[in-house]
Amino acid sequence: MDIRATKLELMQLMLNTQKEQVLQRIKDVFEQEGETDYWDELSLEDQSAIDEGLEQLDKGQYVAHESVSEEIKNRFNF
Repeated sequence: MDIRATKLELMQLMLNTQKEQVLQRIKDVFEQEGETDYWDELSLEDQSAIDEGLEQLDKGQYVAHESVSEEIKNRFNF
């Protein structure tokens, strides 16, 4: 389906609905479309570091918060 046909179909659906909630959700989508994604504002270095961290998490290469907290308590006598 080409974009023009898709637009016409969407317009028809919007004209036929009586559900305010549906129309509000559609409006919200259009309002969010212009917002900048924070990811695009990050440097490539930061994006790479985040991707690396996510890969490590997927591989199970992490230390649990509880373990770190316990180590700090023991090391600094908290």
